[in-house]
Amino acid sequence: MFLPIFIGGIFAVIGYLVIWNPRYVRATEKHAPNPVPPEIRLEYCMAAAPIFAISFFWFGWTSYPSISYWAPLLSGGAMGFSIVWIFLALFNYVIDAYLFVAASALAGTTVMRSCFGAGFPLFATQLYETLNPRWASTLLGGLAILMTPIPFILKKFGPRLRRRSKYAPTPVEQQEKKDVET
Repeated sequence: MFLPIFIGGIFAVIGYLVIWNPRYVRATEKHAPNPVPPEIRLEYCMAAAPIFAISFFWFGWTSYPSISYWAPLLSGGAMGFSIVWIFLALFNYVIDAYLFVAASALAGTTVMRSCFGAGFPLFATQLYETLNPRWASTLLGGLAILMTPIPFILKKFGPRLRRRSKYAPTPVEQQEKKDVET
């Protein structure tokens, strides 16, 4: 059941290289000499977030013994695909948004992701044994649905949030740095 997650991830990387990377290159040309707004990176996260939530429901409600194992197996492909696009989008967004302190910002996100990664196995077995795969996956899908708006909110309010941050460079600061360098 884990192999489709890997295969979905491979397709996601290919999709990123074929679709999103060329779009970003065009965006750099369009915005030159200014940097590309970090919110451009969120487009593929906005596409992947609903797929991620759907894959949990798909997995849970096709896990009946009477349904072919291919159905939940394919949901793993969708999950792997969406995980890679979400990770790449948010990873690149953090880098673009916090240029000079990106290492610290990424360290913070890594610590939080690791805490959830370390904590989830402590209750996952009990969750799936108590609720059964259908309801446990429905619960996780519901949590994923609650988080689906995050990239959309960042796309809309990201520039305003970055202006309020003392760590995220604004275009004026970037221009001042260029003037000092020349």
